[in-house]
Amino acid sequence: MTSESELAWLLGEFAAVMHVAIACAVTVHVLLYKRNVGAAVSWIGIAWLSPFLGALLYAIMGINRVKRRAQRLRRHRLPLAVSEAALADPSDPMTPLEFAIGRLTGVSCEPGNRVEILHSGDQAYPRMLAAIAEAEKSVGLMSYIFRADKAGEAFHQALIQAQRRGVEVRVLIDGVGGGYFWSGTYNHLRRAGVPVARFLHSYFPLRMPFVNLRNHRKVLVVDGRLGFTGGINIGAENIRADNPPHIVLDTHFQIEGPIVEQLTDAFTDDWLFTTGEKLLTENWFPPLEKPGTVTARVVTSGPDEDMEQIEFVALHAISCAHKSIRVVTPYFLPPDPLTMSLGLAALRGVKVDIVLPEHSNHAVLDWARRIPLRPLIEAGCRVWLMPAPFDHSKLMIIDDSWTLIGSANWDTRSFRLNFELNVELHDPDFACTIGAVAPTTRRLTLAELDGDPLPIRLRSAAARLLQPYL
Repeated sequence: MTSESELAWLLGEFAAVMHVAIACAVTVHVLLYKRNVGAAVSWIGIAWLSPFLGALLYAIMGINRVKRRAQRLRRHRLPLAVSEAALADPSDPMTPLEFAIGRLTGVSCEPGNRVEILHSGDQAYPRMLAAIAEAEKSVGLMSYIFRADKAGEAFHQALIQAQRRGVEVRVLIDGVGGGYFWSGTYNHLRRAGVPVARFLHSYFPLRMPFVNLRNHRKVLVVDGRLGFTGGINIGAENIRADNPPHIVLDTHFQIEGPIVEQLTDAFTDDWLFTTGEKLLTENWFPPLEKPGTVTARVVTSGPDEDMEQIEFVALHAISCAHKSIRVVTPYFLPPDPLTMSLGLAALRGVKVDIVLPEHSNHAVLDWARRIPLRPLIEAGCRVWLMPAPFDHSKLMIIDDSWTLIGSANWDTRSFRLNFELNVELHDPDFACTIGAVAPTTRRLTLAELDGDPLPIRLRSAAARLLQPYL
């Protein structure tokens, strides 16, 4: 054996040993940290069948390095006795739900809030801009998409003027949704001296733990007293009056009362995680009055949480429903437990309505959703398709008395991957009002699904396989 062949043999043996060692390390890590069986099996298979490349992919995409850099500043787990106090009123059918969510989140329900519905950017943007213009102490704004267009420029100017008159302004934009390679908003605000940051953003892969993880929350808090949240991003496509080429309808909410502290807490927590700066002064957390009658609680979820809190809240709500469930969402591709729960609710006699846009702005999601919708229709759920323009609203109403609003879509990305923020509201009057936001229009039937030709059925089934990444 020549020296060259010996060297090649040694390199081959070394590579084989390294592959086995690295694959074993990946396997151990997966077994310890991956709760989802399907994901665990997939990653182990990739690590063993794709030498070195599989381990590299797992290191980049499979390891959750997203950990809070400090404990939550103002949120603490509720003592069990406090949570159990919620069971004191057995006459209220929503009492078990309130108790379960309190145990799940460790956050108390706050009475005395006022919540107002704002339709699309036509109503939401003027209110938000007026609030920023009237701010005296602090403005915290985070948005998944924040465009540097006509709509965004109005916010740029309002934020810059607030900063110049001495208001503490902080702006947080998602590192992907806000423009990964170029963010006009970030650049403009930074040049103007406004403290602005990009959530989980880095041009260096090793410093960006997950390009697949995004902060999808939409929150504006002003002086710690006035809050806005819901599903609307900041962009010209959300202003219907301007007749943009691709109109996006949406639903947003103006909130006053004790619950604003929880909204502010969510913003300051994300700001701390991104920048390391603590915002704990009375400029951000003043004493709050109770101007309304709505009882509310913020529910956050993200890959840094121990549990998929918003998904579990939805599961609890479905299990507590006695009469009706209404889900309005732009995208419908939820994890299997939610699909099964909706079907079981319909089978036990609950009226289940799922309201979706006939065509969203993500064609692959539209193809994939036909697979989980079939068993739901077979179980007795009613699926309604809204015509254009595309409606981006996200709502859930239980028994016309309990409502869940916020940023989370009904898909695996929102429930398992994104950082999301929702608010649960206990108020029958509000639930009845919000139920009319997305009217039932054309009903999807089994006959229509059965009429899909074979290529369409194959396309839908193939798209469904992308569920973890859509």
